[in-house]
Amino acid sequence: MTPTPDAQFWENRYSTPDFIFGTEPNDFLRSVAAEIPAGPVLCLAEGEGRNAVFLATRGHRVTAVDQSVAGLAKARALAAQRDVPLQTIVADLADLPIAPGAWSGVVAIFMHLPPALRRDLLARVAAGLRPGGVFVLECYTPAQIAFGTGGPKDPTLMPTLAALREELPGLEFSLGQEIERDVREGGGHTGRSAVVQVLARKPV
Repeated sequence: MTPTPDAQFWENRYSTPDFIFGTEPNDFLRSVAAEIPAGPVLCLAEGEGRNAVFLATRGHRVTAVDQSVAGLAKARALAAQRDVPLQTIVADLADLPIAPGAWSGVVAIFMHLPPALRRDLLARVAAGLRPGGVFVLECYTPAQIAFGTGGPKDPTLMPTLAALREELPGLEFSLGQEIERDVREGGGHTGRSAVVQVLARKPV
């Protein structure tokens, strides 16, 4: 399979010894991790594995998905360093099967997708959660363009909270907010940023 231009961009970016976004978990994920029920967790667009490995250290059976072979190789190395198991899958999110009712948690940290793909994927995410399961997301909003401290240059790849509420059918939002905050994650995300944060649960 020939990599798409976007896939090749990330393959090139992750093909370095340095962890572009650091090895520590995202601050928002860390703050809400206790809300994820015991059980398997799916981490989407996971890159170099910092968030997946963190959740594995909390006892979850974690599957990390990304389109970059190089990124997931670094994820496995980080898991080995932290002495936790980690399953990795190289896949395009457009083609990723998500079994209904399979996951206690699904996590998407700084996952930026074209709107049509995002809508399709988030519908699969909502269906893929077990009753009581939790979806955790943080990503940039279109307002991030003005900050220039990370993220894509195309504002259509960055959702608003209103869009996410429409795209997560059947989930109850325990937390949903658009805020400005300082993001310090390696050299890739650094500085004042405009983000949306979501903690949503599938009803029991």
